[in-house]
Amino acid sequence: MSDDAVLLYQKEALTGHRPTWKMGSNHADSTDRRSPNAYGAKARRATATAPRHGVVVLKALHVLGLDDDARRDEIKARYKELVKRLHPDANGGDRSNEGRLREIINAYNVLRSFRAV
Repeated sequence: MSDDAVLLYQKEALTGHRPTWKMGSNHADSTDRRSPNAYGAKARRATATAPRHGVVVLKALHVLGLDDDARRDEIKARYKELVKRLHPDANGGDRSNEGRLREIINAYNVLRSFRAV
């Protein structure tokens, strides 16, 4: 190897022989395949079409009657409202809504574990 080749190899060894770019540079018009923008459009398309939450979280939100973009305070308020309305103690001991209440409690526990409500 020539001296220049050795120096180039040592310089590239500092970054693990991975391509690097100057800070703040945006080579959108670059045709270099290693350009960060070469893969950026594909990544943006993938995240735009991907669901925001998993199926379990979406089902739990559906049980509570909320949209998938519900905030923590909305989830907590809806949970409290439903529990107060369906709890047997609030209905004079009527246990006909016990199954629905159990679903709501389970859904809230799922949301708590995934969203830290």
